[in-house]
Amino acid sequence: MGRVGAAVTPPWAHAYAGRRVLLTGHTGFKGGWLAVWLQALGAEVTGYSLPAVEGHTLFEAARVAEGLRHVEGDIRDLESLRRTWDAARPEVVFHLAAQAIVRESYRDPLTTVTTNTLGTTHVLELARRSPAPVVLVLVTSDKCYENQEWERGYTEDDQLGGRDVYSGSKAAAEVIISSYRRSFFDGRVRASSARAGNVIGGGDWAVDRIVPDAITALMAGRPVTVRHPRAVRPWQHVLEPLSGYLLLGAQLLDPAPAVHAAAADAWNFGPAVENTRTVGELVEALITRWGAGAMIDGAVHGAPHEAGLLRLDIAKAAAGLGWRPRWAFDEAVSRTVEWYRAWAAGEEMRAMCLAQIHDYESAG
Repeated sequence: MGRVGAAVTPPWAHAYAGRRVLLTGHTGFKGGWLAVWLQALGAEVTGYSLPAVEGHTLFEAARVAEGLRHVEGDIRDLESLRRTWDAARPEVVFHLAAQAIVRESYRDPLTTVTTNTLGTTHVLELARRSPAPVVLVLVTSDKCYENQEWERGYTEDDQLGGRDVYSGSKAAAEVIISSYRRSFFDGRVRASSARAGNVIGGGDWAVDRIVPDAITALMAGRPVTVRHPRAVRPWQHVLEPLSGYLLLGAQLLDPAPAVHAAAADAWNFGPAVENTRTVGELVEALITRWGAGAMIDGAVHGAPHEAGLLRLDIAKAAAGLGWRPRWAFDEAVSRTVEWYRAWAAGEEMRAMCLAQIHDYESAG
């Protein structure tokens, strides 16, 4: 796919140059992309995360550790996180460290709850104790809503909840974020939460996620087995919500009280309505773009419950932040396949990530 022209200056372009940023979860998929992007924006990044998993990772492929201070630690370990915080002296914190797989919450609910809920509380508590001003962008999930299988998209004021432990842990994190904001944060600490839809993009190798499963099968010449082909999800390229996080951080850093006070809230970041598709449609699009392959229905009777329909309403982010998605569904799929094709061909993947970031910003 050809590169586009000179980048359009995005609203976050100059917000992070020279800023001290603490990024939790930088060895993961979304965190790795955000780490590369923040470095490109001139931030002084400290990453705090569990070690990268063995095998293929974006962290390794894109050499994410280059140009940042890499710290391995558990978000549930408050003392370890405190030492990293004190050394980093962050002006901005992007909190992405999480147990991010719904099915894993059935296998290990305790780790899911402590990572997603207690880990978020640790970040909030260190911000509360910090003598210096700090901005927090705390990432939860679109699955924090009590899913009613509605046709309409969930808004930020809808009921929180969760039938599965993963969703419940994200809803609990949202409640705690709101409680800390109202109890302790008076402007010295400015905190937002971000609820993103299902992300796709190059470099995701997580177990039990549809794109890694599909790409692995396509590379091996096997059919793609799909558990829930008719489930509807708000698919978006990973750069979409990350741009929302960067915009939120920039707004929270704004010296104007009206700007940063309005940003200190909960925000949805998802695709346009027409880009919400079924899992089967996503897999068919991946196969078409790959140029070969087949899909088979692998539904298993008695499998753990997963929501059948989930959409997000992003009207608040459009009106309040001026944020809108830039890449439609087909573009998101094309960029995802482009990345994996380049990786399989042995190309330099940090350069690929930076090129896609450049193209995304140019699409503004």
